[in-house]
Amino acid sequence: MSILSGYLPELYMGFSSLLVHKLRTLLTMLGMIFGVGAVVAMLSITAGAQKEMISFIDLLGVNNIIIEAREATDRDTLQARRAISPGLTFRDYRAITANVQGIETATPRKRFKPTRLLPKTSQEPPQLIGVLPSYLEINSLRVVEGRWFTDEDNATSAPVCVLGETAKINLLGYDRAVGKYVKVNNQWLQVIGVLARQAGSESEVEGLEVSNRNNLIIAPLNTVMRRFEDNNSFLKDEIDGIYLKVKSGVDSIETSKVVNAILAATHKDAGDYTVVVPADLLEQRRQTQMIFEVVMICIAGISLLVGGIGIMNIMLATVLERTREIGIRRAIGARQADIVRQFLTEAVMISIVGGLIGIAFGFTLSRLIAAAAGWSTVVTATSIAVAFGVSVFIGLLFGIYPAVQAAKLDPIEAIRYE
Repeated sequence: MSILSGYLPELYMGFSSLLVHKLRTLLTMLGMIFGVGAVVAMLSITAGAQKEMISFIDLLGVNNIIIEAREATDRDTLQARRAISPGLTFRDYRAITANVQGIETATPRKRFKPTRLLPKTSQEPPQLIGVLPSYLEINSLRVVEGRWFTDEDNATSAPVCVLGETAKINLLGYDRAVGKYVKVNNQWLQVIGVLARQAGSESEVEGLEVSNRNNLIIAPLNTVMRRFEDNNSFLKDEIDGIYLKVKSGVDSIETSKVVNAILAATHKDAGDYTVVVPADLLEQRRQTQMIFEVVMICIAGISLLVGGIGIMNIMLATVLERTREIGIRRAIGARQADIVRQFLTEAVMISIVGGLIGIAFGFTLSRLIAAAAGWSTVVTATSIAVAFGVSVFIGLLFGIYPAVQAAKLDPIEAIRYE
């Protein structure tokens, strides 16, 4: 308590001095306000981008490897590719699962876009995909109604399906869906389960189709292969995707290199497939994020530096204005340390008040950016602490020189100063 009481006179004098020149004090604070606000806003943008990145990687599965077919869009392209590559096939799937070590489970995927649906929907029609039962584990899906299909359902090509949440609502409404039927093209499928809602992502990855994971009709692979036929099947590969899940502790990036080597041997650089490794994407995005964050902080730091220079400039002018006051204080017994503490307190107070206003400004700015640009922003306690701490440090750093200059004034000359 005694230590605090020793600083109270300086705090009172500093506060009184700042209030005497309100406009000048506010203008001095502007540099700190904009600097702190910019730091908080920039860090909120990077934090929001990081959150989206992590949710996107979680969506794909950090232990997964995804192989996507790059199918031909016209007959000429198809003929050119088929001259050197058979496209993505079950043979590729068997070769990978038989020769790549560390794979826990896997499934091929065959995808169709239905041309006719019953019940009809005015919304975007769901996509039909055929997969093995292991798809549930690979993508960490959760069934909230009914059950998932089994190996027996797949072996018998059972006419059953599981609906994503959006597909269930668009086709069958909000009532219980299990036991009802949907007609896809010319085939009736009985609904045996409904999946929990999955997080979506607006992110795009080269070679990976971004689709609504909640707007799916998922059926056993054999059911789709044997009961459905695509109108443009001549342009399609035998299968259009393969999902692999590596065992815990296995490096998915190294495993993907082996997968690439196997596919390269049969596809001969035809460019008709893409291997997506979420763990590799995570590392790449982290590096990009770090560079972006450093650049943004440097830009925001310039504002703080300008604010610090403003504080030094005003404090030097204040020392000149109050030269006579300094002389009187020294004459009645104030030490040089007391003078230094007085002016340093004023500089730090400017930084503290400016920093607090800047935090509010940065918080508001981050919300405006999110609303205007559609970016995800997250204001964290760390960003506030960093911005506020730097602003106080800047005030302390740039307040030292004016405070020392004030303390060095000769008391006699200071009293005679007009």
